[in-house]
Amino acid sequence: MTVYANVGAPPGGAPAVEPSVPGPLRYAALGDSLTAGVGDRVEGGWRGWAALLAEALTPDGATAHAPMGGAAPHPEPLAPFRNFATSGALTRDVRTEQTPAALAFGPDLASVVVGVNDTLRRAFDIAAIARALDEVCAALTARGTVLLTACLPDPGVMLGLPAPLARPLARRQRAVNNLVHALTARYGAVHLHAADPAWVADRSLWSPDRLHPGERGHRMIAARFHAMLTARGLTLGPPPPQEPERPPPTRTEALLWLATAGTGWMVRRSTDLLPELLWLAGAEMRHWARGTAARLDLRAEHALSRALTALPPPHPLARMGE
Repeated sequence: MTVYANVGAPPGGAPAVEPSVPGPLRYAALGDSLTAGVGDRVEGGWRGWAALLAEALTPDGATAHAPMGGAAPHPEPLAPFRNFATSGALTRDVRTEQTPAALAFGPDLASVVVGVNDTLRRAFDIAAIARALDEVCAALTARGTVLLTACLPDPGVMLGLPAPLARPLARRQRAVNNLVHALTARYGAVHLHAADPAWVADRSLWSPDRLHPGERGHRMIAARFHAMLTARGLTLGPPPPQEPERPPPTRTEALLWLATAGTGWMVRRSTDLLPELLWLAGAEMRHWARGTAARLDLRAEHALSRALTALPPPHPLARMGE
């Protein structure tokens, strides 16, 4: 059964309860910089919501396992946990690089949260994204892994871009989110609705780059996933604390980040995304001037519909431990 919850609001509905699993739950995190922990800095690197959730999946006394992937080293969580997420990862990277490693790890739970970087690339192809993400979900659930998914805010809104630039990105992110919703239902995943306007508007949840959660935001994501997993009988430890351990960055620290790492991020994206985004913005303005902007939305909806129709029939889902 699919479970939805808004970030910042109690999860609703009464999910189906999975059978309890003795011993520590093995948890693999797949995705991009959000899951790698960017925005939640600790001594030595990034931590993030996946590591916080991992700490809450196993009772005290479990053996620590170091995370893997692109995140810098950080204090080891208590659960048997591997973080395969890497900053900048696309859906195809999760499919070709992270999924085989996660399958070799043999997780009971796996979070698959990816897609924003795909919307920020010139070669955005919802059909290719759908095929790759479906293959990831199918491979994990075929071995009985319980999936965790999330839909996310569109980057145009987060960055405060002008409407002609923001609308094309919003259309792309909406397509990715609708794809994630469809695959969530297809594979019985636990789903976190993190595109809620209240989540976007609360700046205390976000880091200075305006694209990644800060410590408070990462803690909230971890707590919401923990609540939904608990409803399924799939957590053994207490929920992760939601109050931050460190004060939020000062305005000076935020400006320093934007002047250093933020500038580098924009330069790297400009060579790939900016020409395409300017072309999209031009097309957007032409359609608005003609009163035909709705055609762009219909075109995106039809592309997603074709992509979902082209997916192969799902295999029967295995139960955890099978």
